[in-house]
Amino acid sequence: MALITISGYPSSGKSRRASQIKAHLETRLADQSYDGPKLKVSVISDDTLDVGRDAYGDSKSEKPARGALFTAMQRQMGQDTILIVDGLNYIKGFRYQMYCAAREHKLRVCTVYVVATHDLCREWNSTRTDDRAYKTETLENLLVRFEEPSSMVRWDSPLFIILWEEEDVPADEIWKAITAGNVKAPHAGTQVVEKAPMDALHTLEHTTTSIVSSIMTSQASSSLGGPTILAISATLKLNITLPARNITLSELQRYKRQFVTVHKKAITLGSTEKGTVDWDEENVAKKFVDYLEERMKP
Repeated sequence: MALITISGYPSSGKSRRASQIKAHLETRLADQSYDGPKLKVSVISDDTLDVGRDAYGDSKSEKPARGALFTAMQRQMGQDTILIVDGLNYIKGFRYQMYCAAREHKLRVCTVYVVATHDLCREWNSTRTDDRAYKTETLENLLVRFEEPSSMVRWDSPLFIILWEEEDVPADEIWKAITAGNVKAPHAGTQVVEKAPMDALHTLEHTTTSIVSSIMTSQASSSLGGPTILAISATLKLNITLPARNITLSELQRYKRQFVTVHKKAITLGSTEKGTVDWDEENVAKKFVDYLEERMKP
């Protein structure tokens, strides 16, 4: 349904804002006037994943921490869920990665930037007594490295900025963004590609070989050129129009190699054509016959 990305300095009050947003959304969903689909609101964070603040002390431990958050996010994404990701999310490349995952699942998105001054973050971090405080060196490093969200880039938009002095979140605007905002379709970089079946390569090679053999057999037993019926297998026969000349085996083998090379790439990488590509014997045979008719000249 939707992904809400929380971003902000360490110890800036992000979890408080995430809780406020969750409470507002659940109230609206429970209201009698709400007549939309049944939805649940979920929050994931370092705390829910048991990722300690010391994970951000160096790059070696920080990378798997971000990976755990991203994996949990992907696992909970769905059309029945409003997912709030409560984390630092301070690297724009990581926010872009989250945005791409949301597009792949056809979710609406928005970003909430929780703003507090450096001094306030230091103060609030020093007063924590729940074992969730950052070490001073780690805190200072994260403050310097923070990459601020921007409404000018698509992966941070729509962007809602909440200052430390504000009592509540812009619930109406967030609600509108996640229930009435545009759903951006997946593009080639994020779209799940349909893979070919396991026996596609065998079918491709076997079918094209059978067609080459059938053409050579037909040519040896009948007059040259014109409409010809190819017996590709016991159950499959196709029509082909052959040129009025002798077609050599080397010529057919060349066309076969070209055809197989192109379609091997499609099988390996997934469909490269519009729509679904069928890899059964009949469809492969029809494609190869069309390919030959286009290339064999009189």
